[in-house]
Amino acid sequence: MKKNTFFAMLMLAPVALLGQKQLTLQSPSGALKAEISIDKTVRYAVLHQGDAVLAPSAISMSLSSGAKWGVDPRLVKQETRTVSSVIASPLYKKSAVSDRYNELKLRFKGDYSITFRAYDDGVAYRFEASSKKPFFVVDEQAEFCFPEDGKAYIPYVRTGTSSPSLEAQLFNSFENVYRVAPLSEWDSSKLAFLPALVESAKGKKVCITEADLLSYPGMFLTGAPGSTTIKGRFAPCPKDVEQGGHNMLQEKVLTREPYIARFDGGSVTFPWRAVVVAEKDAELADNDMVYKLASPSRVEDLSWIKPGKVMWDWWNDWNIYGVSFRAGINNDTYKYYIDAAAQLGLEYVILDEGWSVNKKADLMQVVPEIDLPELVRYGAAKNVGIILWGGYYAFNRDMEAVCRHYSQMGVKGFKVDFMDRDDQPMVDFYRRTSATAAKYHLLVDFHGAYKPTGLQRTYPNVLNFEGVFGLEQMKWDNSADQVTYELMIPFIRMVAGPMDYTQGAMRNATKRSYRAVYSEPMSQGTRCRQLAQYVIFESPLNMMCDAPSAYLSERECSDFIAAIPTVWDETKVIDGAIGEYIAIARRKADVWYVGGMGGWSARSVELDLSFLGEGAFTAEIFRDGINANRAARDYVKETTPIPADRKITLNISPGGGYALKISK
Repeated sequence: MKKNTFFAMLMLAPVALLGQKQLTLQSPSGALKAEISIDKTVRYAVLHQGDAVLAPSAISMSLSSGAKWGVDPRLVKQETRTVSSVIASPLYKKSAVSDRYNELKLRFKGDYSITFRAYDDGVAYRFEASSKKPFFVVDEQAEFCFPEDGKAYIPYVRTGTSSPSLEAQLFNSFENVYRVAPLSEWDSSKLAFLPALVESAKGKKVCITEADLLSYPGMFLTGAPGSTTIKGRFAPCPKDVEQGGHNMLQEKVLTREPYIARFDGGSVTFPWRAVVVAEKDAELADNDMVYKLASPSRVEDLSWIKPGKVMWDWWNDWNIYGVSFRAGINNDTYKYYIDAAAQLGLEYVILDEGWSVNKKADLMQVVPEIDLPELVRYGAAKNVGIILWGGYYAFNRDMEAVCRHYSQMGVKGFKVDFMDRDDQPMVDFYRRTSATAAKYHLLVDFHGAYKPTGLQRTYPNVLNFEGVFGLEQMKWDNSADQVTYELMIPFIRMVAGPMDYTQGAMRNATKRSYRAVYSEPMSQGTRCRQLAQYVIFESPLNMMCDAPSAYLSERECSDFIAAIPTVWDETKVIDGAIGEYIAIARRKADVWYVGGMGGWSARSVELDLSFLGEGAFTAEIFRDGINANRAARDYVKETTPIPADRKITLNISPGGGYALKISK
């Protein structure tokens, strides 16, 4: 597009550099507009097809020097550009991402700028600055003002204590269900983490999150009763810390600095604040905003990065059976896990907490029951890689030596756990971990982690993140409504990126029969629901959470799960409504998989498979059995041709689902 054409589309108002300025940035299709005003402060509003979905919202940053970027701003230059390109994404939910946006960069006196981008599915902005000296950010103003009171889906922080202060809530595991309430009923005594979702004008959804978080604190949200404005809140930098927490593997913050971020000078780009807008719920379940906003890959050779499935030990509590040895954290048990993984064609086995000496926070101290070099050799002979679990404090204390030692041994990656913070030093830890692991060709799965912000694009060896109220909760939580929650996360949490939900339960329960059992846990909902989640949930490194003994005795389901890819060439959301129903189709090469889940009420759905195009297709279908409402493990497997009209009707039991494999 020629530059003068682009300026006309931006509708930049011909106003003087002194006095109020009104600028409008339009998305490539014109569906979205960002209206930016520059007066005493900088504000922006977002309109979708003429409907105001975000009212004028102030943005600024305060420095310890007294400077305030975005307050009494003096605009000195404005630059525009348009981008229409394709991002290669071989380890994502699609092999190529269309990257189309219009951009407006506003440069202000004081060596800072604010860049706005308008995509057809959202608007984003970020601050940038240049300084010859070190500087400190004291606070950031990030407002999200809604024009009316709408339904909000709020992931409040959980701390495990009653009435904690907002500062105490900064230490949390970033996993909770959603509180659904009017925006005006936001609990001001609680922080919420990202992403969060608000229903705006005409039922359109606005999902708030952030991207390209590399050396800056993550954003929490606060609100107040009677208000329709929510605001960003950021953790101050830790000042005094001590080792503690779970098995002495965490770092507890004792005091904090009077600033949220410190920089040594030079050019600094701050995280993107992203406002994703969707007219239909289904659009949220296939949004690429965070991936598009993230920094490009800093890893040149990706050939060694192998996504796949993992036979996991912790959820099933090492509870194997039908063997002649005592099951537990020992070589015999892990060789059994490796054998099972090899039989199913899985890529990895993980050794979760327990392989290193407890409470020593030293990953070089291995328990005597484990011979790691032997397990690595045994697995390699069967094409099964070993991934090790490591607590934050233990991993951080000597990251380089740990990565070098275990890479040389032949270990394939680390699951790093119990960070439970997102202040600037902790965000730096994620980046350092990713870079160091990449240097030694190690995969990374972040647990006890904040939501993804695109780090998996910048360091593609980072395959997964927790930051979700996952299936592990079924080991101890009798009150959770996991079925409803599972129908919210594809539209909210998954907007941010992949999630280590750890599905795959072979012990399945109805709403009435479910109970939390730590050593022999079960899922809420049907067996087919568990199969469907391997298609629906984005997860390049995907756990099979149940005992290998269970998978080997349930080969029909296990073989189907094992064959489902974890990265894809194409993704299509067939249908969906938050908290009610979801159906997603994903393609790898010339094979399509379709997963669907419903809520606690039985329903009949008509699948529209018109995206298949011309030709004859056959579907292998796993669907709820006629008695799945009583015995949730009941299912039917059948093979059937796809009708010429490309329509298939399926019945879903309460808490049920279905999974299809479609071949030409």
